[in-house]
Amino acid sequence: MDAPAIAFGGSLSNFDALKTLFAEARALGVPPERMICTGDVVGYCAEPEVCVQMLRDNPVATLMGNVEEALGNGSGDCGCNFVEGSACDALSGRWYAFARDNISEESRAWMRTLPRSLDLDIAGHRVHVLHGGGRQINRYVFASDTAAIADETATLPAGTIVIAGHCGLPFTARAAGVLWHNPGSLGLPANDGTARVWYALIEADGGGLRISHRALAYDHQVAAEKMRKAELPEAYARALETGLWPDTAILPAAERAVTGRALAPAGSVWRQAR
Repeated sequence: MDAPAIAFGGSLSNFDALKTLFAEARALGVPPERMICTGDVVGYCAEPEVCVQMLRDNPVATLMGNVEEALGNGSGDCGCNFVEGSACDALSGRWYAFARDNISEESRAWMRTLPRSLDLDIAGHRVHVLHGGGRQINRYVFASDTAAIADETATLPAGTIVIAGHCGLPFTARAAGVLWHNPGSLGLPANDGTARVWYALIEADGGGLRISHRALAYDHQVAAEKMRKAELPEAYARALETGLWPDTAILPAAERAVTGRALAPAGSVWRQAR
């Protein structure tokens, strides 16, 4: 794969955000075949089938997320690995049932074909793409959890760039010569008090790759109103508007402590040498 390229986390049935990202990609000169999705195309929001169709109809390198695994296999649960008894755990049944009832059999079949990981070459660099963790598709890996990052990267060759999703927060970290990059979620804001969502722009930079956290503004109010019309959980419709998650039970203390603090795209640019 050539650079520039774009990586993004789950669209989570948020078609307004997804179509805005495709427009942004066109403006940046990035075609669909140089776009990477870390999975969970379907999720909390109101338009699961059209999100799936957009990725089915375009050559985006798309992974299986835990939601695709669950829907493709007919599971009764999203498999998100929420904290038992938390608000997100309680609400997941409603949005998952909506997604289950509003995707086609063709889309379920497509979900079953998706890979659980990908190994790519981007401008001569090793890039390993996964959803949550290497052994556990729904593992939450956060920036502050250095033990989890070390465990996940222990068997990877030095110089590897990992692009991962699932946790919903954009961050970049290094461990034992491996770069771990989460582009954040496209479908929900990053719990930073702004309605922006996030993606990553990957560019050649001399002998390395430059991976930038990029914020994306879109018509979040329209997306929230679609959720209300579909009678999806109000807590997540409000999250699209306020930029704050309804529940932070999955977050480590360090990430929970910065709830509502706006992230700065310019401060999250890293370079990985060959």
